[in-house]
Amino acid sequence: MNTSEAIQAFFVRAGATWVLWLLFALSVASLAVAFERLLAFRKKTVNVQAIAERIDARLAVADISGAIQELAESQAVGAIVARAGLRLAHLGPVAADRAMQSALALERARLEKGLAYLGTVGNNAPFVGLFGTVIGIIQAFAELGHGAPGHAVAGGSASQVASQVVMGSIAEALVATAVGIAVALPAVALYNYLQTRVASILGGVDALSQLVLAYLSAEVRLEPPRARVSAAGDAG
Repeated sequence: MNTSEAIQAFFVRAGATWVLWLLFALSVASLAVAFERLLAFRKKTVNVQAIAERIDARLAVADISGAIQELAESQAVGAIVARAGLRLAHLGPVAADRAMQSALALERARLEKGLAYLGTVGNNAPFVGLFGTVIGIIQAFAELGHGAPGHAVAGGSASQVASQVVMGSIAEALVATAVGIAVALPAVALYNYLQTRVASILGGVDALSQLVLAYLSAEVRLEPPRARVSAAGDAG
């Protein structure tokens, strides 16, 4: 038995049923990832305008500690990024800007967690289904080559019986391609929707980060948080 015959025999024995189960598992995992991301995004969706107004009021009187405290109460990505900048506000706008860029990169990675999986499933599920179809066709033609033993019926020739069996096998094999497409479509739709949500959430980051940089660029005197707390303690 040469290599080609060995591979053919392996596929004939393995069948295409396992491909359908694999597609089913990929589909369930896709839905689980999408559901988890929706819950995570729900926590990150807040009223950025309200936060910006409160921070504006704090920074207008150079109350950096109060601004940080206000931001600490929010789980919004913009609040996390702006808080990172305010912690280095006493070092100047350049340091604050780099701190906010670093925080933004970390938050973007957290938001996009799992989205690559959805994109991969959406792009490759049809090929997995096609692979199952190819295996089914190999089985069908292998059965045709053996003359479809055990399928003879009264009054019918062996070739007619074999043809019917092959057509039935190919029809079953095409189910794998259909299932692959059915798995890919919702995965692609969810991927595109979640990417849109990520872009929407990150859109609020610029509003708060630019507000922080505006005050720093205007050279408003912002003391380090620890220095302000220490000064308050000494006054007490």
